[in-house]
Amino acid sequence: MTDHARRSSDALLAELRHALGEDGVLVGEAVTARAGDGSGTVPCVARAVLRPRTTEQLSAALAACHAANQPVVPQGGLTGLVGGGVAGDLEVAITLERMTTIEEIDPVGRTMTVQAGAALQSIQEAAEAEGLLFPLDLGARGSCTIGGNVATNAGGNRTIRYGMTRDSVLGLEAVLADGTVLSSLNKMVKNNAGYDLKHLFVGSEGTLGIVTRVVLRLERRPRSHDCALLAVPGFAEVVELLRRLEEEIGGSMSAFEVMWREFYELVTGPQARTAPPIPHGDPYYVLVESLGARPEEDAAQFEETLGGCMEAGLIGDAVLGRSKAERDEIWALRDDVEQLNHLAPIFTFDVSLRIADMESYVAGIKAALAKRWPESQCVVFGHLGDGNLHVVVAVGDGSPEARTAVEEVVYGGLEPIGGSVSAEHGIGFEKRAHLGRSRTPAEIALMRTLKRTLDPRGILNPGRVFQAEGAPETGSRADASVRLPA
Repeated sequence: MTDHARRSSDALLAELRHALGEDGVLVGEAVTARAGDGSGTVPCVARAVLRPRTTEQLSAALAACHAANQPVVPQGGLTGLVGGGVAGDLEVAITLERMTTIEEIDPVGRTMTVQAGAALQSIQEAAEAEGLLFPLDLGARGSCTIGGNVATNAGGNRTIRYGMTRDSVLGLEAVLADGTVLSSLNKMVKNNAGYDLKHLFVGSEGTLGIVTRVVLRLERRPRSHDCALLAVPGFAEVVELLRRLEEEIGGSMSAFEVMWREFYELVTGPQARTAPPIPHGDPYYVLVESLGARPEEDAAQFEETLGGCMEAGLIGDAVLGRSKAERDEIWALRDDVEQLNHLAPIFTFDVSLRIADMESYVAGIKAALAKRWPESQCVVFGHLGDGNLHVVVAVGDGSPEARTAVEEVVYGGLEPIGGSVSAEHGIGFEKRAHLGRSRTPAEIALMRTLKRTLDPRGILNPGRVFQAEGAPETGSRADASVRLPA
């Protein structure tokens, strides 16, 4: 670093400390002591970590960074899988970990206003205490933040009934790159007064602005909760089972999670925390959940429907979760994705496609992987009811070259069938070279226009979603302007 650059950096840090206070700006060992990504094993290498307490402090910090052309990286709970919140050594990280207040709950209007650093689980618990439900639910609920959920438009376990994060956001407040505060804390379901600007920021991955407060739409807390784990003999039966459940238990179905055999055997194997509630041997295992308003009637209908499906040959075996403890045990099995680390090194993918294409798509990528890597493993599970599959691949090689080759197999199979390279985790660094597989040139051009308009200096999460204009596309985290840890 030149003397001029060092002086400029020192001046910026002094201005940031003035805006945020001494404890609001971390540098040196206070930065490297923090986790740099969701693994918790990689230290943070950011130039500094900013910790505002208020929207006004964040506004002042962004104004200073904008004036100094300092790139910034918004961070939530660091549970993402595409590198979007991983800060490089030339970047400043911004965390809203001190903005966690649940400001207001309106039980009549069924809304909650929260600061963006609040953990998803704390929001769920606050809603439950008021007899309400915040329906978004992810395995990382205890770590992920609502700001990160909004920034990535997270989906999760109950999308089939309640939609993605976007569907639960009524209004929000965001700070733009130059420090401008856009406050649109709408609490109405219907508001067609001009453009609905909140949708610019939901799913934008922190590239257009940093969300600081959110108005969430809540639901009535269900009075009945039925859950079952089912063994299913074939994919045609999985599809027919979904149709029958949607038809017979209707709008009360809140989850339809499908685990291919390899995933089920991994999370119920000798090394796992859960013994198999259903013996191994079936090709598919389905976790189905129903939330309703009439406990006795709903339970009877749920069991009757499953009984009919079993008589029709759609289900080979079943385990019902009648108590909360039993339901939690079934869900713990599905959420035990840490068992995938036994396959390391692994490459993880989050794709979306039509249910009608899933069986042939999975068979195709498994065949292509086995042809090149005969000992490869491909583990598939996901929210099949809304078209979202998680694909985890292990080929015995974790090199960038192996990743590129595996990506070509997984993403290449989506193009002919109109699938998406990202169902719910975003693009970040990891998928930006593949954005064109799921978006047209006209769509990407409009995205760039929005980026230039709201962030003309390109300081907000640079290199995420798409490469900075004029820079060569590397297809990895390596940028000319942003250096990230290996």
